[in-house]
Amino acid sequence: MTTRKRLAVLVYAPALTGKDRRTIDSVHGMERALPGLRLEWRLSKGGRPIALPQRDAWLIESVEDGGFPIVCNGDQSYPVTVWGRERDGLFSAGGQAQFEVHAKLPLDEPVIASAAAVLEGVAEGARALWGRATPYDAAVDIAYQTAPTLDGPPSPRRGLPALKLFEHIRAPEIPYYLGWLNYWSAAAAQAIGFPDPSRDADLLSRARRTETGGWVVQLTDTPLDLDNPAHLDALKRAYERFPEIGGRSAP
Repeated sequence: MTTRKRLAVLVYAPALTGKDRRTIDSVHGMERALPGLRLEWRLSKGGRPIALPQRDAWLIESVEDGGFPIVCNGDQSYPVTVWGRERDGLFSAGGQAQFEVHAKLPLDEPVIASAAAVLEGVAEGARALWGRATPYDAAVDIAYQTAPTLDGPPSPRRGLPALKLFEHIRAPEIPYYLGWLNYWSAAAAQAIGFPDPSRDADLLSRARRTETGGWVVQLTDTPLDLDNPAHLDALKRAYERFPEIGGRSAP
């Protein structure tokens, strides 16, 4: 594995039901979005790629505890991975268990060009309520917004607002936080009041509607870099615009 920069994709969907085909659909969505991508390998306990000739059937049979194991592109010099897990209702908004799909990709020009489509493909395949795609470095900063921490009071970096713990957010369609690219289902968009044509012209200029009536909303033209003052300001403005995100205000 290399140390190149990575794009981290994460979507939150209703919990799986049995051998749910949303596992396959989320992987198919990712493959369709990135030309040439085939996620037809699993990883051995030692991290070695092992080919999956019947990947879809294997995925369905491997659904366990509300998630699915890592599948990847089999290229250790250019690793692309995706996996799913269940988030227990005790630690989820509205007390409802959720299905999370996680993906990591190299943050290079082909991935940047396809990032919105990758997020949309994974999210729509999983029937997600909301999700995001963010460069890993910025995602770490954003994670510090969750409050409170195990070590005590919230300690957001860079002047970003403190956010509630996921289980203290009233409904699962309300996003927990923002990212560079944001997927909001129709239900999530309604919950946060997007779009408002009089207030969201800038966001709408970088937004796209999805087949299911949701949105992919891009905060900055280039991947979010919180060392860039303009990017940091864009993230802060988005939090100001949507106070429901992170459970900071009641509707």
